Amino acid sequence: MSEIDKGMDIERKKVSGEPSASQVSFTRVGRENLSDSLAPHESYESRHRYDPGATWTEKEERRVVWKTDLYLLSWICIMFFGLQLDRGNLSNALADNLLKDLHLSSDDYNNGTTIQLVCFLAAEFPVQFLTKRYGFKYVLPIMMMLWGTVSWSQAWMTNRASFYITRAFIGACEGGFIPGTILFATYFYKTKELAIRLACFWSTLNVARVISALLAAGILEMRGVSGKPGWFWLFLIEGLLTFLIGFISFFYLPQSPTSTKGVIFRKPWYTEREEIIMTNRVLRDDPAKGLTALKEPATWKDVRAAWSDPSMWGLYFIGLVAYIPATPVSGYLTLTLKRLGYSTFDSNMLTIPAAVLQIITMLILSYSSDYFNERTFHCFFGEFWILPILAALITLPDGGRNWARFSMITLISGYPYFHPIVSSWISENTFDVKKRAITAATYNVIVQVGSLIGSQIYRSYDSPYYHRGNKVLVAICALSLATFLVQRAYLSILNKRKEKIWESMTLEERSVYQNDQEARELDGNKRLDFRFKY
Repeated sequence: MSEIDKGMDIERKKVSGEPSASQVSFTRVGRENLSDSLAPHESYESRHRYDPGATWTEKEERRVVWKTDLYLLSWICIMFFGLQLDRGNLSNALADNLLKDLHLSSDDYNNGTTIQLVCFLAAEFPVQFLTKRYGFKYVLPIMMMLWGTVSWSQAWMTNRASFYITRAFIGACEGGFIPGTILFATYFYKTKELAIRLACFWSTLNVARVISALLAAGILEMRGVSGKPGWFWLFLIEGLLTFLIGFISFFYLPQSPTSTKGVIFRKPWYTEREEIIMTNRVLRDDPAKGLTALKEPATWKDVRAAWSDPSMWGLYFIGLVAYIPATPVSGYLTLTLKRLGYSTFDSNMLTIPAAVLQIITMLILSYSSDYFNERTFHCFFGEFWILPILAALITLPDGGRNWARFSMITLISGYPYFHPIVSSWISENTFDVKKRAITAATYNVIVQVGSLIGSQIYRSYDSPYYHRGNKVLVAICALSLATFLVQRAYLSILNKRKEKIWESMTLEERSVYQNDQEARELDGNKRLDFRFKY
C-alpha cells in the first residue's frame, strides 16, 4: 500500500458522525485554497493582522508589493552585492602578484579554495538552525559583519597558514547566507512573485562581478602606497565596505512584515491597512507560513523530513547536474580572450557581455515563469539553450576562429540562469516552513558540490580546445534535460494519485479531512488536498 493509500485509510477511520453544513462548505484543493480551513497559530508574528474576511483592490495590493520591493528587495540586493565583493576579490588580487607575495604555489591556492568550499558547506545547516532560532534580522547582518571582518583582515596575510585560516573563516561565515535570505523573502512575497525577485538577487551578483572588476582595476593601482601591495588595499577597502553594509543591515532589516520599525525607520513601512493586506495575501497564497513563527527553532526531525521527501529528490539531483555544463565554459572565456592578444585587464572587461546577457535572459525567464506559473519547461529552456552551442564547439575545427569561439562561449556563459526558478519551485512544493529552510539549504549544498564537479571537467591533457570535456558536458546537459521531464512526470503522477482518492471521497469526508488541522500540520505536502507545482 502506498503512503497516500495508508494515509487515506487512517483518515477514513477518523471519520465519524455527520459534519455540519459549515464543514461541508470548503473542499477545494491546492495550497492556495486552504487558508479558510487553516488559521495561523497564535505564535505567528502577524496573527493580530489575520482577517479571513479582509478584501482589497488590485491597486492596493500592487502598492504593498511596490513598497516591499523598495524597502526590502533593494536592500537585500545591496547585501548580495557585499557578498559578491568578498567572493570575487581573491581572484582579482591574483592580478597583483598575491601568490608571489605570500610565497604560495597554485596548488596552495587550489587547496585554499577547497578549504573555503568545505567550510561553506559545513555552515549551511547550522545557519538555518540559527536563523530559525534567533531571527533573520540579527543572524544575516551578523554574518555579513563577520565575513567582512575576515575579508579586511586578509590584508595582513603573510604566509600559507594565514591564507588557509582566512579562507576557512570566509567560507564558514558566508555559508547559509543565500538560502537564509531567500527564506526571509518568502515571508513578504507570494510564491508567484518569488522567482523574479530571486532573479534580481542573482542579477546583483552579476552586476557586482562587473563593478568588482572595475574597483579592483583602480584599487590595485595603489601598490606602493604606504609601502603596501595593491591587494592589501583591495582586501581592506572592500572588506570594510561589506562590514559597513552588514552593520547598517542590523538596524535596517525588519523582524517581520508587521514589525518594520527600528532605529533607521521610526515609522512602520506599511500602514495598518497595508499590514492587513500583506499578512492575508501571503497567508492565502501559502497558509503554512502562519504555522511557524519566524523564531521557531528547526529540529533534526525537520532535517529528516526534508531529506526523506521523494518529491524533492529530483530537484536535488537537478541542483547537482543542471549547472555543470556552463561552469567550465565560463572559466574558459578569459583564456580565449588572452589568445586574441588582449591584456589581463581587457580580458576581464570583455567578460562583461556574458554577465549582461545573463542578467537579461535570467530576468526574462523568471518573469515568464511567474507570469505563466510554470516551472519545468522554463528551466528546460534555460538548459536547452546550452546544448546546441556546446555541440557547435565540439565540431569547430582546431586553430584560429577565436572570435567564433569567443561568441559561442559568451552565449553559453550568458545562458538563462534558472537557479531562481528552481529555488522558488522548492519553496512552493514544501508545505512546512522549517522543512523549507532545510530543503533550501540542502539544495544549495548540492549546487555547490555540482560546481566543484564542474570545475574538474576541463583537464590540462585536453587543452586548449577541450573536445573530450565538451562531450562530457553535452552528456550532462542531456541528462539534466531528461531529469526535468522525469521530475515533472513524477510530480504529475503524485497529483493524479491524490486526485483519484480525493474524487472517491464524499463531500462530508473531504470536509472532515480538511478540518483536521493537527493531521494537516503533521502531513504537510503529503496531504490529499495539496497539489505539487510543476
